[in-house]
Amino acid sequence: MERVAVIGLGNIAIRHRRNLKLLFPNIQLFAMSASGRIPQESVSDADHLIGSIDAVIANKVQFVIIASPAPFHVSHALPLIQAGIPVLIEKPVAVSLESAQKLQDASIRYQTHVAVGYCLRYLSSALEMKSLLASNKIGHLYHAYVEIGQYLPDWRPSKDYRDSVSAKASLGGGALLELSHEFDYTQWLLGDLTLEHAILRQTKELGLEVEDSADMLLSTSKQAIVHMHLDFLQRKAHRQCRFVGSKGALEWDLIGNEIRFVTPQGTQVLYSEPKWDKNQMYTAMLADFVAQIHQQPNQCISLAEAAQSVELIEEIKQRFPIKSVSGELEGE
Repeated sequence: MERVAVIGLGNIAIRHRRNLKLLFPNIQLFAMSASGRIPQESVSDADHLIGSIDAVIANKVQFVIIASPAPFHVSHALPLIQAGIPVLIEKPVAVSLESAQKLQDASIRYQTHVAVGYCLRYLSSALEMKSLLASNKIGHLYHAYVEIGQYLPDWRPSKDYRDSVSAKASLGGGALLELSHEFDYTQWLLGDLTLEHAILRQTKELGLEVEDSADMLLSTSKQAIVHMHLDFLQRKAHRQCRFVGSKGALEWDLIGNEIRFVTPQGTQVLYSEPKWDKNQMYTAMLADFVAQIHQQPNQCISLAEAAQSVELIEEIKQRFPIKSVSGELEGE
């Protein structure tokens, strides 16, 4: 790779630019802000600053990473797809099913390589979990618990969380879209999910205009029940899953990068690599996308897969409006 562009100047864009330079030291890297403004401050790992998608196309880049806020993904990606330039779009791929389908239709029409950046599928324990479930390790799956919680003000300590993408509906914020990894990897592991019920909440603690907590009850095609919880409220980051079956249970700690097998005989650690460098998820994802461009074997997340998560989130929002609740405990 010789010429690549990254759209967006946020944290994930910074990581992608750094990793591109790591993987391709001689690459010419073009950076563009989501709005197209040319920043006065220096931009790390960028060789050129440009102000429009037309300029990206004119510079004949070999692929583009779209790391702008989700509502801008279609307007940024569509002209590139139409120009035949491969595009890796950060998650969530879009904020509506209609927008996701526009991208999918364009990629088919123009035969352009497009993938979506759900990096958690490249976590080493995620690949092991996929293998364990596929090998029938726990027998018939009865139910699963999927939980992610992380205190939003801690995400970007240098910035007021109320001004962040996560906090603003207009920028695709809210727990459902911002934490859509859980929808993606759960469907990757268990297949299509059907929504049974959901509760979306907006507490007073953070003062957001979007949901800061979401609880979903879903079912698989084989009638296993999936309990999913997402929140911006937990002071200590927590990301774990539990899959309960006829032969035992698999407990997966995504932060600790560990998998345990629980049976009446005790608990067995099947996989543990807590010091694994999680940046490898992102470099593996980039390398995989390059493999797709070169028509080599890859595990890239397709637009069709990413659209499934958007469709599920859209259904949740349409059927279950956000409830405003007090963030204070009774008696305070």
